[in-house]
Amino acid sequence: MASSVLSSPALTFELVARCSTTRARAANLTLPHGAVQLPMFMPVATQASLKGITPQQLEETGCRLCLNNTYHLGLKPGQQVLDAVGGAHKLQGWNHNILTDSGGFQMVSLLKLAEITEQGVRFLSPHDGSPMLLTPEHSISLQNTIGSDIIMQLDDVLVTTSPDTDRMRQAMERSVRWLDRCIAAHRNPDSQNLFCIIQGGLDLDMRRECVKEMLARDTPGIAIGGLSGGEAKADYCRVVETCTALLPDLKPRYVMGIGYPEDLVVSVALGADMFDCVWPTRTARFGNAVTKQGVLNLRNRKYANDFGPIEPGCGCMCCRTGEGGMGITRAFVNHNVSKETVAAHLLTIHNVWYQLNLMREVRQSIIEERFPAYIRDFFRGLYASKTEYPDWAVEALRAVGVDLMSG
Repeated sequence: MASSVLSSPALTFELVARCSTTRARAANLTLPHGAVQLPMFMPVATQASLKGITPQQLEETGCRLCLNNTYHLGLKPGQQVLDAVGGAHKLQGWNHNILTDSGGFQMVSLLKLAEITEQGVRFLSPHDGSPMLLTPEHSISLQNTIGSDIIMQLDDVLVTTSPDTDRMRQAMERSVRWLDRCIAAHRNPDSQNLFCIIQGGLDLDMRRECVKEMLARDTPGIAIGGLSGGEAKADYCRVVETCTALLPDLKPRYVMGIGYPEDLVVSVALGADMFDCVWPTRTARFGNAVTKQGVLNLRNRKYANDFGPIEPGCGCMCCRTGEGGMGITRAFVNHNVSKETVAAHLLTIHNVWYQLNLMREVRQSIIEERFPAYIRDFFRGLYASKTEYPDWAVEALRAVGVDLMSG
């Protein structure tokens, strides 16, 4: 029988269960700051904090791995401060795992401020306009100082909808070269895990080529990058499905920048394990609650006299009553949402808990060999009828053996 465990110096990956219909997997991932269960969603603490909630409140959602952003922490507080305090865990009072984005995504999000060459990415700081050169070596040096449990290679990121095939190939091949430079610069391979990032846009042959090159470098984990950039969902699914088919069983698979609940469930079915996105926290600040029946805009006047919980049956500290629960009502959030920050704080707690719990439920259904039934129940909860199911989800799930339209 083949082994279900693979260990590297700072990571152990144990495959616990596979779905017999789809490509979904349940696994245990052990990192320097403890174990995390896959599949999982990572909340984004860009500046070393989730906007509006304390580390203790984040811990109470069940989160054991969150994401910081290398580019932003490199600007402020800066490497000198991070070095003096002993890294991001101490800076933010977080005793669990951290993953750092290399800063590559800022090539897309701050493109007007960035110039990309073989040497690296030259930015103008959005804070004060001062220049900053982010090279693979500097990105790794910053991440070594941050002390994150998972660090990402610096990659050349191009928006997937770009029509420039030559530039896409240049970005893919440069990402491979930059990975080699990241590996050479990495000072702490015994305590920090460097993940490669597969690029290639929506070109499936280019993605396959990149997978082959990245696997040859044998990093402890593998990310699929360059998505969530405005591409059609059907194209996104084809890229994920193509890449996961070529990836080894005993390494974590991280699809970067994904956070809508439907995207998470479908991506797990396609064989992915890890996800991150600012959406659940950002949408909370606009008064939106993520629920099994979809997103509720609690600014709406109809909730002013609704004294039920944000979501009936939810186990987050906001919705719970009794010991440890706050029993927050929709009416209370509605009352505060336009004038007090407390509403954003409460919805952030709820939304993060929802995302993490969704992944806990998905994991349990995989272990209990009922994931296809879980998928059907999930979509029934979100949509009033099957005619409303998004075509991209129906097609992607059909490709891995689940027909949402039958039964």
